[in-house]
Amino acid sequence: MPGPRDDLVRLRIALTAFFALDGFVFAGWVVRIPAIKEQTGASASALGLALLGVSAGAVVTMTLTGRLCRRYGSHPVTVVCAVLLSLSVALPPLTHSALALGAVLLVFGSAYGGINVAFNSAAVDLVAVLRRPIMPSFHAAFSLGGMVGAGLGGLVAGSLSPLRHLLGLTLTGLLVTLVAGRLLLRCEPPVPPEAAPRHDTAPHRPAGRTRALVLTFGLIALCTAYGEGAMADWGALHLEQDLDASAGMAAAGYSCFALAMTIGRLSGTTLLERLGRTRTVVAGGTTAVAGMLLGALAPSVWAALFGFAVTGLGLANIFPVAVERAGALGGPSGVATASTLGYGGMLLGPPAIGFMADWFSLPTALTSVAVLAAVAVLIALATRHATSGPPREAASH
Repeated sequence: MPGPRDDLVRLRIALTAFFALDGFVFAGWVVRIPAIKEQTGASASALGLALLGVSAGAVVTMTLTGRLCRRYGSHPVTVVCAVLLSLSVALPPLTHSALALGAVLLVFGSAYGGINVAFNSAAVDLVAVLRRPIMPSFHAAFSLGGMVGAGLGGLVAGSLSPLRHLLGLTLTGLLVTLVAGRLLLRCEPPVPPEAAPRHDTAPHRPAGRTRALVLTFGLIALCTAYGEGAMADWGALHLEQDLDASAGMAAAGYSCFALAMTIGRLSGTTLLERLGRTRTVVAGGTTAVAGMLLGALAPSVWAALFGFAVTGLGLANIFPVAVERAGALGGPSGVATASTLGYGGMLLGPPAIGFMADWFSLPTALTSVAVLAAVAVLIALATRHATSGPPREAASH
């Protein structure tokens, strides 16, 4: 049946493009945060409150996106959110106060939250049909997009104003959406076969226990996504403010983090098949703890960059495993729940770090990433019977 198989290949390509675009646009914004902070004259705590606009918009939208996907389909919702994301990223350079910045970030966060739930839902369905644990590959595309976006941002930081840079991201995003969106909308949503294990096993688990497990995996996602958000929003500022790095070198911090995360996620399928979920999560979380302590407390730029890279390698596959497992247990609603908690951690973490930076110091605040990575390890060990499973079961989800 070459026709259906070709449709699945096209669907995977289209979804990969949107994951990459999301990372590219988000990273392009975060590497210009120091310039936007200077432009608005915001303190660390005021900037943290402005960044809360991203969090609020994303969390509210995520709670609605699951319903929109069930009603209209995850493919159209992905395309609409991609357009909104591309347009809204150009708004922050137009602001000159923390209040105005928070307002436009509310719009940006709404688009960001919506597209993440939509394409994660579509990806979980595709994974179920293909019967291979390829979820990390989609998140590798997000990380690769983030690496490219951060690297490009570092290159143009000294020559382009934030407005021109982010307008370029808008044009790039609209062009990618035009091409990938047409491909995605022509693909019929895949329907997992009735024989898939999640349909066989779900009825034998009480609904309350299933929901509890979904929330548990969402909590693991939250603990690790917190680290991604921290690196995105505060990594560059830490290198520039605390270690006297140049603007370009500061932007390279997130690029190193994203590159290591991309490499880790590209190997994610192999790790899941060989180690299983629990060992993958425990090993990754432990690595992230060590990496973030080095990145936050190292006295030199190069040691901090190495710590950021180790952190990215450690966190790489934990979030994809958590979202995939939640989707296997709870279907689309499980994906929405875990994504909401996970991305909520990514977006609520930076404002929390802003307040901790004012109370203590930014390096001390960044050590909270290591603390939450350790919590994720403990949760994975406590729920190892639900987290782990034979390779064939992992492949089917």
